[in-house]
Amino acid sequence: MTRLPLQAVLFDMDGTLVDTERLWWEAVERVAAGLGRTLDDDDQPEVLGRPIEHTADWLASLTGAPAADVAAELHREFADRVRNGVVPRPGALALLDALARDGVPTALVTASPRAVTDTVLQALGAERFAVSVTADDTEHTKPAPDPYLAACRALGVDPAGCVAVEDTPTGVASAEAAGCAVLAVPSLAPIDAAPGRTVLASLEEVTPERLRSLLSCELRVMSWNLWLGGGMVDDHRAKQLKTVLETGADVVGLQETAGTAAQELAEALGWYHHRAGENLGVISRYPITCRFGDPEVGFYGAAGVRVRVAPGCEVDIWTAHLDYTPYGPYESLFDGLPEAELIAHEEARLAQMRDTLRRIDESADVPVVLTGDFNCPSHLDWPDVAWPVTRAAEEAGLRDSYRAAHPDPVRDPGHTWSPIHPLHEDGSGRPEPQDRIDFVLHRGLTVLDSRTVVTGTPSAWPDVADNDWPSDHAAVLTTFAVSRRL
Repeated sequence: MTRLPLQAVLFDMDGTLVDTERLWWEAVERVAAGLGRTLDDDDQPEVLGRPIEHTADWLASLTGAPAADVAAELHREFADRVRNGVVPRPGALALLDALARDGVPTALVTASPRAVTDTVLQALGAERFAVSVTADDTEHTKPAPDPYLAACRALGVDPAGCVAVEDTPTGVASAEAAGCAVLAVPSLAPIDAAPGRTVLASLEEVTPERLRSLLSCELRVMSWNLWLGGGMVDDHRAKQLKTVLETGADVVGLQETAGTAAQELAEALGWYHHRAGENLGVISRYPITCRFGDPEVGFYGAAGVRVRVAPGCEVDIWTAHLDYTPYGPYESLFDGLPEAELIAHEEARLAQMRDTLRRIDESADVPVVLTGDFNCPSHLDWPDVAWPVTRAAEEAGLRDSYRAAHPDPVRDPGHTWSPIHPLHEDGSGRPEPQDRIDFVLHRGLTVLDSRTVVTGTPSAWPDVADNDWPSDHAAVLTTFAVSRRL
């Protein structure tokens, strides 16, 4: 298992590092009482973790008082309490000092205004933080992701490599929307554990190593059509093994396995495998805990497995192969068919995709990756054709990992068909349409990187026997961040 390195720790202030959440609540209670309103627990979502302006607007809407006057009174009440009563939360200073010794940068990310924040920083020691982001520093504050994204930009770090430490549901929502792992240490309002979120009672339990353990695991998933098992290329099995090892793939969804490829590759690698019919397979360095779909699926269809990446961290990996005919790029570029006819001719593949999506939804209570040779283009790549197969996957919540990493299809076409066919096989001399027909789709994961894979410079068909690359498709390799499920 490869875990992302800890790039920074991003701390909320009020209620997390200092015991000001209670001071803030008391300040709001005092102002509300002066306006004839008594607060109770149901009012906490409008107060805890919220900027002064939000709470002022809320109180103004309830009482009819001018919002500006309410905000000014809240500022005065809270500032007085902060000046006279800043107390670090148990374990806060020790954790900050331990992170400093380990060379881990820290940031303060708060919904409080700059004037209040600077007062607290004096008490904590401003030198403990490389960056501070307040309600005055971004257009939108918590629960929007803007404050945490601003802190990450200022530090030059990736949110996926950061742990945010928060004490309110509002702050947790902000940090999670930014893509950070979250450690919640509730002060007043309760917070439930969730994927990518750990809940502890106190910072006294927290060490830098504990924070590192909260980060997501990296999972590299590859989709690869082996081209009838690879037998068109000499020494193909050794070349396939070399590719898997050199890419660092953790799981490979295979198509055109010629029946035995998944087992033979897995045995040579010391991995786990699943074979489905004569065409589909999955190999995984991580244990396979469950198998999905018809084990005797035909040449076209789908099959899946569940892999355990780490304790509390599982992902379903599916591989699909859809019918190759009629082939849309030929009908478009050679035959000149209009969009309506191209879409109508996707009926068989669309039915196969819908069956695959149905099977995925029957079992999916964890994140899902769907690999495959779809034998059709993506609607994300063609501006004039709304290809229905990839649209159906998108409508089912599956996202295209390659386009997440490379959103511009002109700059990064990502063609997978075909590295060995520059010309059409019919001998006409027409250029072979190059397109992206192999995919790694996902639901519930974070894309860190995605790329196509071809080894060397393959010779064109039919002189392929000596190629280093043992396929007629490029592979697609995506690196995901996978959160633990608690």
